[in-house]
Amino acid sequence: MTDTQVLIVGAGPVGLTLAIDLGKRGIRCTLVEQKPAPEFLPKMERANARTMEMYRRIGLAEPIRKAGLRGDCPMDVFVILKDLTQPPLLRTPYPSVDEARAQLRASNDGSGSLEPYQLISQYTLEPLLKSVAEKLPTVTLRFGTEFVSLEQDGSGVTATVRGAKGVETLRADYLAGCDGGTSPVRKQLGIKLRGEGGMQEFRQALFRCDELYDRLPVGNGPGHGRHYHVADDKATFLIMQDSTVHWTLHSVVKDEAEMKAQFEKTIGFPVKYEMLSCAPWRQNLLLADRYRDGRVFLAGDAVHLVIPTGGLGMNTGVGDAFDLSWKLAATLQGWGGPNLLGSYEHERRQIGDRNIGASRYASIGRRKWRGLYRPNITENTPEGKQNRETLARVAAVEQRKGNEMHGAELGYRYVDSPIIMDIPGGPEHLFREYIPTTWPGARLPHVWLDDGTPMQDLVPTEGYTLLRLGGTRADTSALEQAIGSHGAPLTVLQRPDEIARDVYGFDLILLRPDMHIVWRGQQAPQDAAAIAAVATGH
Repeated sequence: MTDTQVLIVGAGPVGLTLAIDLGKRGIRCTLVEQKPAPEFLPKMERANARTMEMYRRIGLAEPIRKAGLRGDCPMDVFVILKDLTQPPLLRTPYPSVDEARAQLRASNDGSGSLEPYQLISQYTLEPLLKSVAEKLPTVTLRFGTEFVSLEQDGSGVTATVRGAKGVETLRADYLAGCDGGTSPVRKQLGIKLRGEGGMQEFRQALFRCDELYDRLPVGNGPGHGRHYHVADDKATFLIMQDSTVHWTLHSVVKDEAEMKAQFEKTIGFPVKYEMLSCAPWRQNLLLADRYRDGRVFLAGDAVHLVIPTGGLGMNTGVGDAFDLSWKLAATLQGWGGPNLLGSYEHERRQIGDRNIGASRYASIGRRKWRGLYRPNITENTPEGKQNRETLARVAAVEQRKGNEMHGAELGYRYVDSPIIMDIPGGPEHLFREYIPTTWPGARLPHVWLDDGTPMQDLVPTEGYTLLRLGGTRADTSALEQAIGSHGAPLTVLQRPDEIARDVYGFDLILLRPDMHIVWRGQQAPQDAAAIAAVATGH
């Protein structure tokens, strides 16, 4: 007998997302978290477009937007000289969420996302996800409960935990370690993180300043935005949080007193503020050797640590959660073959590796322009003027690398997956540019159908979907029967919309529950049984 079907360790955004998606799929899961409640600490600050698409599929996109930054707030990024009172060296404009939504609605070539990004701080997102999870009858949340150890056998996992009731054991079919960069689960399994660790140490502080947003100099100063990079020798970086009254500051300083002084120096005019937290952190680019050990799986920071530049940390972890969830559910429901869970590490580890590369690429870009700082940059001399112009010119190119990750966000593709009908070749993996494709393993591009419905909204979250496009008369009954023979749910969508056929380029597309493409073709496949077996993990 098991206490729960899936035991999840760690209640950050990754663990909570996994619990919610599993719970909505009818899977009984228990989440244990050492902290007594979500903490008010600065960590991630943006859910990217792909993450918001996935949250939309479980009904959370709009609640997240209501909790996060107002839709009318500009998302501009600035490089400033000394402080916020002076004209910026560089202003890179980015649309507000409202503007981005309008732009996405006006475009229909597959190159955009269904949902734009959303600025939401982790300390806002975690309580929201917790409130959703605790309402699901299939989910049990146990905060104030520490994971101690685990043992596993052929039929399940036995975990020892310590909480208000003392030490006890919990029996589960599977265990998911979503317990962060210092993951006790990963350490017990003896799985190593490898790569570049401790590259540079910063301090990060969270400030409350109710008046700053309204007092930002819009005329001569930089104006409203979300990021303010100071051209100095301390890599100072001011970030507006979702409330517009909280701000985080990163800088290479020694202690809290110096951090306060750096905040005041960056603002440049007197304001009332309170420093709520201040702690050191180190830049890491690390990837776990493995994402799985038997019936134990790892996700999020437990298996990949990136530099925040590019915003790929939490977002990659949420992708892990959604990938693992449907595969666990299919297996526990009895229709998923052994290759489903076997594909988790294969698929998600390559994405973790690729996003570490994207983070490295973005951080190198930032270091390039920061390396051009010279002490005379503030001087009203020919040398100071030339230094300012050179730094701004290089930053105009290099800073964008950290703010424009469309390819990494939307264009990731699972290569050589055991549950994809992969074919040799495929589009190049690009960090910044997204080119829509229906190559097997890719995400289904977003298009608006003739009636204004987005295609993604028609794809069920349960089982597989066969798209029949452009009035095709292909007889797909053999494929439908083959998938059904494994007990897997299948929805057949017949869509005559020309736009979908034009963008997707194929008459027939078989989709997984996560909207990644298993197979595509212009006519009914000759090897229907083989496609069904691969898709369902058999």
